[in-house]
Amino acid sequence: MVSQAPLTDDASVSSPWSVVTRAVVLLTLIISVLLTAFAWPSVRSSVHDVPIAIAGPAAAVQQVSAALSQRLPDAFDITVVADTAAAEQLIRDREVYGAIDVSTGTPQVLTASAAGVAIAQTLQGVGTALSQAQADGVAPAVAVRDIVSLPADDPRGAGLAAGALPLVIGGMLAAVLLTRLVRGSARRVVGALAFAVTGGLAMAAILQFWFGSIDGTYLANAGAIALTVAATSLTILGLESLFGYVGFGVGAATMMLVGNPLSGSASAPEMLPGWSGALGQLLPPGAGGQLLRSTAFFDGNGAAHSIIVLAGWVIAGLVLCVIGAQRVRRTAAPVAEQPVLATV
Repeated sequence: MVSQAPLTDDASVSSPWSVVTRAVVLLTLIISVLLTAFAWPSVRSSVHDVPIAIAGPAAAVQQVSAALSQRLPDAFDITVVADTAAAEQLIRDREVYGAIDVSTGTPQVLTASAAGVAIAQTLQGVGTALSQAQADGVAPAVAVRDIVSLPADDPRGAGLAAGALPLVIGGMLAAVLLTRLVRGSARRVVGALAFAVTGGLAMAAILQFWFGSIDGTYLANAGAIALTVAATSLTILGLESLFGYVGFGVGAATMMLVGNPLSGSASAPEMLPGWSGALGQLLPPGAGGQLLRSTAFFDGNGAAHSIIVLAGWVIAGLVLCVIGAQRVRRTAAPVAEQPVLATV
């Protein structure tokens, strides 16, 4: 005779309500952190301490500077130059984001949309407002010249802004896959560096030849992307080798929840609230975005800071990987000696 096992009471195997409560609270905290990390920089963004130039005679420069200080206090960090050529050179060298040129009498706005579309639009609006005020309500035509413009195939810079997240995700995925599939710290490091090169070549080709979002030298753009991916992946790999899953979680959260929102890729670091823009430029996503702008549109000008930051993260990741590998060897040595002692 076949006996049927009694049906299991669902209530006897269900989780306690306290577990459900903790899960709901944890999920609420996670979604709140995600919303804050990605929305706060955009909601609180404004123009502050944006470096610009004013070209013209001393009296006109003083008048424009006073008007700017009155309309937008603490919005601009002003550099005074003699003429239009000097202002254009500062823009091309990435010393300033744009300029207001009053050297010819009629205000002229010089912008660089490749350095940041939001700041270029702000400068255009400021120039129009100043010209209206100077003309006593009769607005003359204001000449706006884009000194370093974005490509015609992507005039809003959408591809460049959207490419910041794949750079972070690519570095994280490299760390995850290499940790799970590859054994040996040296092989993981080589794999991360090799992926940085191939990933940089692939992403630069997509952005430059397919989307038309960047200009400049292809290999220089690929090198900028490769250095960014290497900085991200090696840092996370090093933290994982030293602290395990906790280190991976800390590294991934730092790059994704802090570095990416504060990178300033969608606007400019100077438009982020408070100290967040400066902090973002010390992390791989922010430094990598600025480096790619320099190689793509400014012939590498202004790239020194970003290169130093990214190289520092690469070196830090390599050091962490070496320390983690040495710790693994020290831990494995006593375990390897146990069978020998048992045999004796």
